Amino acid sequence: MKWQKKSSLRRRETMTGYLMITPLMAGVTVFFIGAFFQNIYYSFTDKSSFGIPRVVGLKNYVELFHDDSFYQALLNTILYVVICVPAVVILAVFLAVLLNSKIKGIGVFRVCIFLPAVTLPAAIGLLWKWLMNYKFGIFNEILGMLGAKPVAWLSDSRIVLFSIAVVFVWANVAYQVIVLLAGLQGIPACYREAAAIDGAGRIQSFFRIILPLLSPSIFFVSVTTVINVFQIFDLIYLMIPQGSSGTEASRSLVTYFFEQSFVKFHKGYGAAISLMLFLLILSVTALQMICQKKMVFYDD
Repeated sequence: MKWQKKSSLRRRETMTGYLMITPLMAGVTVFFIGAFFQNIYYSFTDKSSFGIPRVVGLKNYVELFHDDSFYQALLNTILYVVICVPAVVILAVFLAVLLNSKIKGIGVFRVCIFLPAVTLPAAIGLLWKWLMNYKFGIFNEILGMLGAKPVAWLSDSRIVLFSIAVVFVWANVAYQVIVLLAGLQGIPACYREAAAIDGAGRIQSFFRIILPLLSPSIFFVSVTTVINVFQIFDLIYLMIPQGSSGTEASRSLVTYFFEQSFVKFHKGYGAAISLMLFLLILSVTALQMICQKKMVFYDD
């Protein structure tokens, strides 16, 4: 009798739990899973803004692999990843170690570094757009005071990609610092104390003890940063005027998808671009998961 009451209570708790998550799961099913498979279907059609889409088979993918603009956007996206991911990870580790130290006024430094994490991307993009303005930007104003010529940060095809990368690093490093700081504070002090007793200096202690124990957090930061960089869009859209000389040199796969789908209304072609981006992110993430077995140390 007692067992039956417990079983009945557990069943009611289970049903209540499922009932609570039903709205969320319904939203995920319709707007994520359903939309994902619908996007795959659209990639095999000539869908535009109007009319009934007609199935065209692999036509979009054949055009995609003969599209020079697609390859340029792919190359730009890879360059964003190569530049931004190491910069974010290294800078985040450095700042997290500094913020984990006990110095006077550490709270002020933490607030200053965490500020970009709570700032809207639109505000960040517009702020840096004015800072890098050719005529009125503070960067060129400083260069002028030093006797140097102004730089077209957002229109020179040779440096516009690096300008966007700098803004992305500044905007995204704050959240990763929070993750790494939590990882640092979760490392038991006994490891550092034992290393100090054995005569290890701060540098040896960092590379031999702190860094291996922090590797799970670094791995998480690396994976999330890679995914975020592959999806870079808002900063490019806000900072680079459409049709400017820096558009092609800064275009990512997501901005190219946006142009094809919502500017030129080639939504079937845009769906093919988004699916290729998904496969690219999936492949890189899978490679990271395989490499973690040799690069990540879990303290059991």
